[in-house]
Amino acid sequence: MPTFSINNVASVTCFLILSTLLPLCIISTSLETSSKGHVTPFGPRNTFEITSKERATPFGSRNSLETMPQAIYSNILVGDAMNISDNSAVQLTAPNQSSSTGLLIWKKSIPNRSQVSFSTDFTFSISPHNGDGLAFVMFQTYPFELSRNSTFGIHKGVNFFGVEFDTLVDENVGDVNSNHVGIDVNSFRSVEVCDLSKTGLVLNSGIKMHSWISYDSSSKRLEVRLSKFGSARPYDPLIAYEMDLGEMWGDRMLSMGLSSSNGESLQSVVVYSWNVRTWSIPKSLHSQPFDPLGFGNGNGEVKKVEKKRSCVLGFLSGLIFVTGCGALAAFVVLSFWAIISSSNEVEIPVKFDVRGGNFAYEKINVVVGDSSVDIKKQNIN
Repeated sequence: MPTFSINNVASVTCFLILSTLLPLCIISTSLETSSKGHVTPFGPRNTFEITSKERATPFGSRNSLETMPQAIYSNILVGDAMNISDNSAVQLTAPNQSSSTGLLIWKKSIPNRSQVSFSTDFTFSISPHNGDGLAFVMFQTYPFELSRNSTFGIHKGVNFFGVEFDTLVDENVGDVNSNHVGIDVNSFRSVEVCDLSKTGLVLNSGIKMHSWISYDSSSKRLEVRLSKFGSARPYDPLIAYEMDLGEMWGDRMLSMGLSSSNGESLQSVVVYSWNVRTWSIPKSLHSQPFDPLGFGNGNGEVKKVEKKRSCVLGFLSGLIFVTGCGALAAFVVLSFWAIISSSNEVEIPVKFDVRGGNFAYEKINVVVGDSSVDIKKQNIN
């Protein structure tokens, strides 16, 4: 009767487990990798491509966004801003011209709700002159009018929020030096300043710089980072400032822009790239800790994709768990069966025919001698 040994049972069970779990693990890993490749953490990534051929009207009696058709409200160039280098960059101030002001406006307005957060990064360079530098600004979409004779082209009395990369000392607003980053709220007297002389970064060195600005509406925290182009995003921000942007304009639509003015200098500012991301927090979760990976844009597209991917991965995980439990149960049953089978083995005796044998015994006398005479004598006797 054939029997199974414990070693055979273990081998069969291990083969069963590996042959079942390995394909499932490969499928699960592939699904997770492919899903991550198509989902961005903060919703769709709006990448600025400087290809717009549409321009706002140049400086004149009235240059207000209020009069601009919504159809051309996409990558709008206002004032002296112009496309350069085959539309691969935007120069905000006119070359070799003083008192130049230019504004690049993001192609989409955003609602100013208390639950809206944003993150933006851009690359730029500032020529070695002492102009106003560059500013990231947010302002009410309608109405807004650019001014040639004011800092960054913004009229006094206009409600705005800005992050300035200043290369000019203006004692009237308390500038610390001609190389600093500041947070401006409705005024160019900065509410928070970082002196860049301690970081080794020089804004108007003419080299490319990369800045990251992010605002979390849950924690009401604004962070500003800056590094040379090609360097990794710094872990620690230059400025971390608590403010509530939702209270500045109510529920009105807002615009984002990159602005520059050179005053009496010939400073030129060039923008090479610009990315903007926005996301919202549902009101039901607004009082809970903020997790940007759980939310997408206002349409909830990312949230749906994440939920679908979680369901599929949960199903595969459950299938792997059930298969493993089944294989383990099979191993226990087969092992128990092998032990019982080995203890109940019956030995069947085998009979052999035994035949008797006849053996003869003969005594042989051996006489040692070389003389034939002695042999004859013995025979005579």
